[in-house]
Order: sequence, then structure tokens, then C-alpha cells
Amino acid sequence: MDATVAVVHYPEGAGHATRMLAVARELEARGATVELAGGGPGERFVELLGYEEYVPTVVDFIGDYQGGGSLRDVLTGSVPDAVRRVRDVAQWLRRVDADCVVTDDMFASVAAVLARVPQYVCTHNTPGYYDDLAERVGAAVLTRQQVWASRRFFYPAVWPERDGDPRGVERVPPLALDVPLNAEETPDVDVLISPSTYSTALDDVADRLRDAGRDVTVVGGEDWTTVASMLPVLREASVVVCPGYSTVMEAAVAGTPCVVYPFTSEQRGVARFVERGGESGFAVAETPADAVAAVENPPDPPSFENGAPVVAERVADDLDYE
Repeated sequence: MDATVAVVHYPEGAGHATRMLAVARELEARGATVELAGGGPGERFVELLGYEEYVPTVVDFIGDYQGGGSLRDVLTGSVPDAVRRVRDVAQWLRRVDADCVVTDDMFASVAAVLARVPQYVCTHNTPGYYDDLAERVGAAVLTRQQVWASRRFFYPAVWPERDGDPRGVERVPPLALDVPLNAEETPDVDVLISPSTYSTALDDVADRLRDAGRDVTVVGGEDWTTVASMLPVLREASVVVCPGYSTVMEAAVAGTPCVVYPFTSEQRGVARFVERGGESGFAVAETPADAVAAVENPPDPPSFENGAPVVAERVADDLDYE
């Protein structure tokens, strides 16, 4: 594939960056020149893998709304930042002269339309996750825009097709960044807890498991050293406890039983889809006691292929066909 592909990740949480890095590496393996952009917590993983990325204006919708903010915070924070991010990414796409963009960033999707760059969307976000009316309407509008604007809309999931899935999408297996670690970088892990910014009750789960005699490793804890890829660590773990989507996808590819203990509205939506989907490998907890019980009696290991090569291959096929 002789093409320049812009890969833009959403700036909230590191998982967006690692999933898109997985796709970027697969595109490079097929001959593409990759240009990266995104910003946010995922920047450190971009740097760990030896990349440099363009950092447009960062939008913090979780901080402005899902994490306890308000519509006023959204109007004064996320909305103007979103406009700036669209402008920044559109200008950057023109500068790098991209043949196409692959993104999980809703703002990059709008920017690609303005810059007249063909786009591939790769995201799990769907209005079916949300009970809150404002979030549900917002997700519905954005999903329709992305389905309309994209050549393909890849929808990575670990649950069977459901009524809440967005229309017009292509289902693909879960995405995970798979980079080998050496023996010194890979910790011995029994129970792995992978928290997010808003999953404070997972500290209680860790304490209870330690009291019960389990060896607990907390990602980002005092003894934790950041690694370039979580997949090798997850493969070492006997079970993982996490609040939401990113680690659920990685656990699926790693084949590690996963206990989902959600906190934000999106995380509760993902947990609901996982629970109702009924695939092996996952349990959902609503309290610390539920999470501890699920760790002590974990589900069977999940079994999924990695969707990153699938996405890269479909993009490469399209570009080679032109």
C-alpha cells in the first residue's frame, strides 16, 4: 500500500490512543506512511512506541459532564474546545496531505469532511449506551454524521448483534495494541485492577481482595511501571477488574476473564451490552462485594481474535483498489 494515512485518536483516556496505535502499526506493516494526531492521556503511549503526534485542542467531555459536570460546563468548555479541535485537525490533514484518515474521534470525522479527506471511522460509541437524554441524542446525531461521512464505519464489539447497535456499521473483533514486552517489563500478576479516572471504588475492591489473600496489581498504583502495551500483562493475569470498554476489549483478545465494574454513563452502557450479550469471559459487578465475588468465581476465559489487522486489511484493500 503506497499511501499516507492519518490516524487520529480521541483525547479522553489512554484506551483510545492504544486502539488506534494498534491500527496504525497494522497499516504500517502493509506499507502505509502513518501520521498521528490526538493528544490527551494517550500521548505517553504514543511516545513509548517511538512516535510523534500532532496535538490539536483537547476536549474533556467526561470532565465537563459525565464525571459530574453540567450542561453549563459543556457549553463553556467542551463546545468551544470542540470547534477549535475540528479547525486544528482540518488544517493538519491538509498539511500532511493525507490520502485518508482512520479515526475514533468524532471531531476528526467532521474535520475530514471540511478538509475533503476520505475517512474510516472506528469506534464503539453508540446511542444505545446512554440513559441520559442529552447524551443519547448527542451520540445519535454524531453516529449518523459518521455513518454518512465515512467510507466504512468499523464497530468493534464483544457482544452479539443487538438492537442498540448503530445502523450502517461493519462489526469487527475487539481492538488491542499487541507489542511484546521483555521478561523484566512483564510483572507477575494474579488479579489485575485497571481503573479509570472516575472509578474510585476500585480501591475498595483492591483492599478487599488483599484482605482475602489475593495478590493484587493496580495499573497506575504505587508499584506500577507504565508499559508500552497492556496485552502481555493481561495475558499473565488470572482475572482483571475494570470499569469499561478499553480493558474489556483487551481482556477479550488476551483471553483473560474480566469483571466489569462501571462508573460513568458510557461504562454502564458498555456493561449492560456485555451482560445482555452473554458471551463467555465477562461478569458485571454493581458493588465492591459483587466484584470480589466475581473474582473469586471468575467466568470462563473469553476467546476473540484481534480486530486491528481486520480494520487495516479492509482499509488497505480499499486504497489498493483505487
